[in-house]
Amino acid sequence: MKITQLNIYPVKSLGGIALDAAELTAEGLAWDRRWMVVDDVGRFVTQRQLPAMARIRVSLEADALVLMHPEAPPLRLPLVTGELVRLPVYVWEDRCDALDEGDEAREWLGAVLGDLRGSGLRLVRFAPEHRRAVEPHYLAPGERAHTGFADGYPLLVVSEGSLAEVNRRLAAKGLAPVPMSRFRPSLVVDEAGPFTEDGWDTLAAADGAWRLGLRKPCQRCKITTVDQATGEIAVPGEPLRTLVEMNTRLAPGGYFGQNAIVLEGEGARLSVGDELTARARS
Repeated sequence: MKITQLNIYPVKSLGGIALDAAELTAEGLAWDRRWMVVDDVGRFVTQRQLPAMARIRVSLEADALVLMHPEAPPLRLPLVTGELVRLPVYVWEDRCDALDEGDEAREWLGAVLGDLRGSGLRLVRFAPEHRRAVEPHYLAPGERAHTGFADGYPLLVVSEGSLAEVNRRLAAKGLAPVPMSRFRPSLVVDEAGPFTEDGWDTLAAADGAWRLGLRKPCQRCKITTVDQATGEIAVPGEPLRTLVEMNTRLAPGGYFGQNAIVLEGEGARLSVGDELTARARS
C-alpha cells in the first residue's frame, strides 16, 4: 500500500495544495490550516456558509502565503509573524488564540466574498504558542494530541477504494462521479477495498519513520456538495445524500474517511509513493 496524495489546506475552507512531499508536525502536515476566515465576533467561517470560498486558490512561497481569485489581484502575506493584533477566535466550541492579518486582508476578502449576513470577514493565523487539544473521547488511554484550525483532528486519511465505491453508487443513480477533492483529505492511500480504513488502528511508514493513529470516523457535511474548482453546487445534496444512504457506520449521518492523530515521527518527511503498513483494530 502506498500514499497516492498529500494535501494541505493552509487557510481553512479555501483551496487546497497538492504536494509531492510534506513534513509531519504534531498538528498534522506542515502549514495545514494555520489560517482561518472569521466573522466580526471571531466565529469560524467555511464553505458551509460561503461555498464561493472554494474559488480562492492558495499557494505557499518561500516567504509568503498567497491568496488568488479571478476577480482580484493576489494577496501576499509574509510567513514570518510580525506585529499582529491578538484576538480570540472560535472553531466550534473551542476558543483559540489568533493573530489578525490586518485590514488589507479584510478588504481583500470583502472584495471577493462580500459579507456574511451583514458581518465582515477577517483572516487570522493560529498563534504559534497556542495549543488546541483534540477531543479526548476517541483517544486511547494516555494519548494526547493537538491540532490547528482543522475541525477537530490533525489529519484525515482516505482510501481510493472508498471513493470508488461512492462513485459506483452515484453512477447507479445516473450521476457523475466526484473527485477526491470534495472530501479534502490529508493523505490518500491506494487501498482498493472500500472503507477499509475504518478498521485500521494505525497507519505507518513501512520503514517506521512515522505512525498515525486513526481515531474517529469523519462525519461529512454539505461541503462535500461544493465543487472545489468552481464553488458551485451542481447537484444539491450529493454526494452527501448517497453517503447517508450507504450508512457505512450503521449510524445516522454520512461518513467518509478517518480522522487521525500523530503518534510518532514529528519532523519526518512523507512523500507520494511511500510504502505503508496498516494495523487493524483489535
